[in-house]
Amino acid sequence: MSSVVQFASQEKESNGHEEVNERLDSFRISDPTVTILSFPVETFLRAAVSLKDQVVQVTWKGQGKNSTDATAYSGLLGTAFACLRAYETTGSRQDLLLCAEIVDACASVVCTSNRHVTFLCGKGGVYALGAVVANIMENHQKRDMFLHLFLEVAQERALPVGPEEGGFGMSYDLLYGRAGFLWAALFINKHIGQETIQNDLLMPVVEAVLAGGRAGASDNTASPLMYRWHGTRYWGAAHGLAGILHVLLHFPLSKEDVDDVKGTLRYMMSNRFPHSGNYPSSEGNRRDKLVEWSHGATGIAITLCKASQVFLSDREFRDAAIEAGEVVWKSGLVKKVGLADGVAGNAYAFLSLYRLTGEAIYEERAKAFASFLYHNAEKLATIGYSRGLTDHAYSLFQGLSGAACLWFDLLAPENSKFPGYEL
Repeated sequence: MSSVVQFASQEKESNGHEEVNERLDSFRISDPTVTILSFPVETFLRAAVSLKDQVVQVTWKGQGKNSTDATAYSGLLGTAFACLRAYETTGSRQDLLLCAEIVDACASVVCTSNRHVTFLCGKGGVYALGAVVANIMENHQKRDMFLHLFLEVAQERALPVGPEEGGFGMSYDLLYGRAGFLWAALFINKHIGQETIQNDLLMPVVEAVLAGGRAGASDNTASPLMYRWHGTRYWGAAHGLAGILHVLLHFPLSKEDVDDVKGTLRYMMSNRFPHSGNYPSSEGNRRDKLVEWSHGATGIAITLCKASQVFLSDREFRDAAIEAGEVVWKSGLVKKVGLADGVAGNAYAFLSLYRLTGEAIYEERAKAFASFLYHNAEKLATIGYSRGLTDHAYSLFQGLSGAACLWFDLLAPENSKFPGYEL
């Protein structure tokens, strides 16, 4: 099977993970004034199209299309998202039709099998993406059907229940909890129209998230908000503060709410690791190890970029975002490929900073990371898998679909958005 990652590897043959590690080490840059040569955007476009085709072939045409097993569809939403990103970049009607076909298949399964309500891991994402794609295709009947299904998800009784009513049964995080549901609603409103999902339905959930954060911080007066996921007070984007705060920043908040969001961000900023500038993965964790979207400086940098756009007069958030970006530049060429914990996700921190500041150095850094992926994506995707590339290695957040989205986004970095995180 031909693919861009296989084609790229022919330019410089490498044997085993040892050379990947060597190239990682040789590519690390401690001097931010050093410029790394990167490919022209046309190369990224060809790479993105080729890799997207490979992802579709493996995850959908190969077996997913003919499967009725719900677990087979767990990663297909990422494939559909990559097809949508391809359509947005190239205008290919075939990619749009393919996205709709995959979403329809997912919807037929998740309606009875998936208990999660979030965009990334639940039926909320399937229905939100289905509504947006149908709207683009001007299929209003199908759009309204998906919107109706999403509104049924919104009736989940636990969503607006605050801690005073015992509302700790549903988590608050982006991946599995209430923030993930709210992001799905924001995605619909962004692409179909504001108030498509009305605020009177969403604000009680926002209020429950804020109330849960205050209750979670009751034993730590230094931070106004704190959340637990499986007993751990995470700071990162996937399960913790960065992801939840990022979603809250998209909603109209009272002065008290704003003060609590700002205070929580300042608490995180003041508790960075003093030597590296990186952020702990969870409250009280002193291991300065992870620099990725899920845990560490990357996800927090993107959240701080959003905060600096919302709170224009508070320069501290902009400065902290830039400082977190420097951490990603120095330590972000990690040994994985995907959005959650890999090089593709780390590159998006630079794209966020580019949109925030307009400074070309951040576009160049994103392209440098993307160029590294061009040569190393396949090998990075196989690390940890004894049988080489698996379906898991093609997923959006842990595999090659994320790299394809990054390469598409480099065609118009001013419009780039971290999949499932930025709007």
